[in-house]
Amino acid sequence: MDLDFVRDLVVEAGRGVLDVCEEALSAGKEILSLLELASGRAHRIISRGLQSCCQDIPVISKEDRDAARSPGVDLSRFWLVDPLDGAGEGMLDSGEFTVNIALVERDMPVWGVVYAPVRQTLYLAAKGEGCWKLHDGKRERLQVNVPAIGAPTRVVVNRSRISPDTVLLIDFLPSSATVGRESALKFCSIAEGEADFYPQLDATREWETAAGQLIVMEAGGVMTDLEGKPFTYNKAGLENGPFLVAPSLGWLENMNLLNCRKRLAEWQLDYCAMSCR
Repeated sequence: MDLDFVRDLVVEAGRGVLDVCEEALSAGKEILSLLELASGRAHRIISRGLQSCCQDIPVISKEDRDAARSPGVDLSRFWLVDPLDGAGEGMLDSGEFTVNIALVERDMPVWGVVYAPVRQTLYLAAKGEGCWKLHDGKRERLQVNVPAIGAPTRVVVNRSRISPDTVLLIDFLPSSATVGRESALKFCSIAEGEADFYPQLDATREWETAAGQLIVMEAGGVMTDLEGKPFTYNKAGLENGPFLVAPSLGWLENMNLLNCRKRLAEWQLDYCAMSCR
């Protein structure tokens, strides 16, 4: 399989997104219409490209999520594609939307790429080989940061919205600072040491996370469910449960962040009790 071709494909799709944005804005189209057009164009570029180079590997995309899940389709190996991650009204202002492609074998990603078109920055990972950041002609190998004892935990969160449970979780850390990111760039911020902890307690889909998960894991980090169990793919409905991204499982244990579903319920009761005094 020519993975260099797939890497080039995601860059081409990113250019397609930017072209649609420019055309749509010039024509005075509304943001929601723009997002649909941009995601659709990126999806078509990626789907045609993947089918031309790897016809035997099914493609599951945000824009065509049911095509590869019909009876008889072999999903022992498949592509997960998010042609426009981080789409929203503020995406053009932040420039933090991405195009994500992951190759999944059985239930785990083995190759992944995240491309940020505005930043012209690409993150690439292969199972057992490491991960890299490609920007401005430079190739940098990435490694997660392990916070020093007593140092504030840098928690990466959505710029546009933070769930009440996430706020509660952050409040109960001994010391913290938030880092705002959109899209799969939250994973990338962990991989390159710009943030230490990424709790995702809201609903997500598999195409949003697979490439980012592998990038974090190949940088030395972990992504688990709330109990510390491995986070897997090829689930019915392609729906993800809550997850935690961190430098290591030991760090999560030391910070008492595992089994936080039960802890959140306890903290909510404590918070309500304090608020009512």
